[in-house]
Amino acid sequence: MLRRRLEPWPWPELSRRLSRLAPPAPAAVVRVNSNNVSRLGAPKPGPKPRQLLSLPPFPAGADPLAGRKVAPRRVTAVSWVKHCFDDVPQEVVQAHFNKRQVYTECSNQDVSADCIRSQKHHLKKIKHHEVMVPGMRIHLPVSVAETEIKKRHETIPSATLHPNRDEIEYLKRLVIYKDSSILVLNKPPKVPMKGNLPVHNSMDVLAAAALSYGNEEGPKLVHRLDRDISGLMLMGRTRESFTRLHWLFTSIKLAKTASQTWNAACDSYLQRYWALVIGSPKDSEGVISAPLTKVLLDDGKAERVILAHPSGIDGAQEAVTEYRVMGPTINGCSWIELRPLTGRKHQLRVHCAEALGTPIVGDYKYGWFVHQRWKQNPQPDFEPFTGEQYKLRRPEGLEVQKGSVLSKVPLLHLHCREMVVPNISKFLSNTGEWHDHGTPWSKEKPNLLRFIAPMPGHMKISWNIMSSYLV
Repeated sequence: MLRRRLEPWPWPELSRRLSRLAPPAPAAVVRVNSNNVSRLGAPKPGPKPRQLLSLPPFPAGADPLAGRKVAPRRVTAVSWVKHCFDDVPQEVVQAHFNKRQVYTECSNQDVSADCIRSQKHHLKKIKHHEVMVPGMRIHLPVSVAETEIKKRHETIPSATLHPNRDEIEYLKRLVIYKDSSILVLNKPPKVPMKGNLPVHNSMDVLAAAALSYGNEEGPKLVHRLDRDISGLMLMGRTRESFTRLHWLFTSIKLAKTASQTWNAACDSYLQRYWALVIGSPKDSEGVISAPLTKVLLDDGKAERVILAHPSGIDGAQEAVTEYRVMGPTINGCSWIELRPLTGRKHQLRVHCAEALGTPIVGDYKYGWFVHQRWKQNPQPDFEPFTGEQYKLRRPEGLEVQKGSVLSKVPLLHLHCREMVVPNISKFLSNTGEWHDHGTPWSKEKPNLLRFIAPMPGHMKISWNIMSSYLV
């Protein structure tokens, strides 16, 4: 009988196949797509290693951060990264530090367990406040230089002469009224109005490109608001409506015609602003009649509006503003209502700061020194009814937003809240013909239009904080 020679049993190979610690990779897996259809395919590849950018080593000797008047005693990691990526928004750089995605080289004696787990034996994570030393090198993801364009609801998106669909939808959300003659928008803060060479996202350029609504020419600005002022903004859709409304905002006498109906509507024109000022005017209401003039600073590179000399020989312009105090002083501030009777540049800001002595909160151009005293030496307030001393606190459940009155650096608290203008579409036809008594097909339309715009986010927070004592 021949004995069959048995081959050795493959115990190591079998144990590897049956091991739970290192199971064999499947040749194919079943995947389910978004349409709930299962397909047989290869396993999904794992994540690719993150690509890192290496910044130049931190130099020694002189201050490496150019542009500073005084050399700092120390330079932090976030300051060095922002200096190297000056064209990247600062919030993007800070987000990479918050997500712990910024590394620096470490020596062999300084290898932590975190470095070993992340398989980066020569790198360690660095925080934003760590001090830079000469020769120190920082590594961070490529995504810091590839910032995404996100939707912003408080500021306008970056614009071009041919805005995309998102920018057009954003501008349309700002429109609160539209007819054949005018457009009324609720302008957010931090948006420039008139474009020039260094400004590409101004309101006039974007509105002309995105809010034409089929017309050959886009709407034009009837009046202007400062960059940091929010509120109602009027635009003319036709050349005739723009011209007549521009006359109205310049002087009511220029806008009047032979029509008594139109003249009565022009007399009812008004603008009302709400502002939060530091301090409180001596009188609860009154009229400010103080002419303004401009002075040039820095060899003509900048300008500033000041109260003109009473002699009037310096090219002063007449400026008149009505005001009314809306409540008591709380946290050293008070809400006032302003009604400009003339339209001068920075009229409300200068009248509040220099004529009343109560600059607007967030107006650092005309109230810098008052802001410093207000923040450094807070004065106690008293209950308006009981007379007890109290300290202002943020109410529970109130969302936190930068720029409110409780912030270290508040934003400008000036908002064009209400506007009453003549209904010019009642007097102008589609062809531009003027009708003194209104067009025949629009006699039932009202002679006046009244608009009210809600306040921006930072002013809403300040209003909610102080509204319990408003009268």
